[in-house]
Amino acid sequence: MALAVQLKAMGHDAVVCAPPDFHQWAESLGVTYLSVGPELRGTAKRNAGTVPTPEQRRRMIESTVAEQFEAVGAAAEGCHAIVGGGGLAVAARSVAEQRGIGHVHAAFAPITLPSAHHAPPVFKMLGQKPPDGPVGNHTLWAEDAARWNTIWRTALDARRAAVGLPPVEDVRSHILTDSPWLAADPVLAPWPEPSDPSEPSELDVVQTGAWMLPDDRPLSAELEAFLKAGEPPLYCGFGSMRAPEGITRTMIDTARSLGRRVILSSGWADLSPVDDEPDCLSIGEVNQRALFRRVTAVVHHGGAGTTTAAATSGTPQVIVPQMFDQFYFAHRVDRLGIGTALPTGDPTPDSLLTALRHALDPETADRARTVANSMRTDGALTAARRLIEMGGG
Repeated sequence: MALAVQLKAMGHDAVVCAPPDFHQWAESLGVTYLSVGPELRGTAKRNAGTVPTPEQRRRMIESTVAEQFEAVGAAAEGCHAIVGGGGLAVAARSVAEQRGIGHVHAAFAPITLPSAHHAPPVFKMLGQKPPDGPVGNHTLWAEDAARWNTIWRTALDARRAAVGLPPVEDVRSHILTDSPWLAADPVLAPWPEPSDPSEPSELDVVQTGAWMLPDDRPLSAELEAFLKAGEPPLYCGFGSMRAPEGITRTMIDTARSLGRRVILSSGWADLSPVDDEPDCLSIGEVNQRALFRRVTAVVHHGGAGTTTAAATSGTPQVIVPQMFDQFYFAHRVDRLGIGTALPTGDPTPDSLLTALRHALDPETADRARTVANSMRTDGALTAARRLIEMGGG
């Protein structure tokens, strides 16, 4: 959405094709939006350990590919280029090939792109499991490539054949391309430099910086009153993710033991306070960067967007990672000294208390402000300029 808004500001049309959950938001920003696939909001309330059966997965994959070819094909009518955001943009490059227009794959975390310097993320919903024992990164990425082929190639090739395109030899390479863009901040989430300059690189990665949507929405009167009623509170929210079991009770009780108030973001999991005490306020959608600058720590799931918003706000973080790239961002926050990550699993009062004490340490706050001052905010502009050049201006 940030890229689309930037393109519009530069006098170009932009169409976003994504799940229907965000249609109203796009319209409020003046962005043309075409929906693809089912609504996703309900996924935050499903059992995180549920893995589809092979037959359910086959049907899901076939319908995903078919719907993407149709929706992306319609969205690309009259366009000069397609940007496929994330690894599940399966049809983007094929539609671009069919129409003879440019294509770019955009990743939002380095760990989703193959490199000898890190292992691929694990996506449990597709039946993946962490390796048993130590395994080299080259082996893990080879297994990852094979898994992409097993999951997607039959359905993808069938649709490509239907529009007159040849089969794909390697699905992952096809989707990611040889020169993907990395829409992540180079301080928070850098693309790893080879330890040996002569070391061959699998990918020619272009790191544009994170794509951040300008947001000048004021905070609500209720939220302003809460913020002004005492010391800066803690923030807790899990966005579109499933919330860990019992997190609201654990969070509020732990905050009270520290003498802190809590702002609880309801998110897709519909989190709500455990009682009617005035030291906890529940909120909905909010201008994160405006709010994060006024809280003392941000407790969240570690998604690319929330982590970047908290980091650019200079606010310490406590990350409770659950899936995919969230473990990477948890590691980076810990490595940069701007917060801490909780162990895998649901937080306990002791683990959350320890993490919050570290986040509330003045040294952590100082480090968070220092890192924020070194981060870029022009990622969407950089990407828009490159995209315009690709389309011939």
